[in-house]
Amino acid sequence: MVKLKVTTIGSSAGIILPKEVLSRLKIAKGDSVFLTESPDGFRLTPYDAEFEEDMVLAREVMRKRRNLLRELAK
Repeated sequence: MVKLKVTTIGSSAGIILPKEVLSRLKIAKGDSVFLTESPDGFRLTPYDAEFEEDMVLAREVMRKRRNLLRELAK
């Protein structure tokens, strides 16, 4: 567990992530992170759950319509 402190950044509030946290999340300055609510609190992750759901649907369509997509790609 890492304790973070809320601080003022301009006219907003923010938190500063230590280098070791950035490293473990595999993110760098300028990257996006996502805060999602979970049954036991909140989760901070570089993973976009909505995008992953969209990709699951896209993979299913690509699998089912493989021949059609090959024809369209010609």
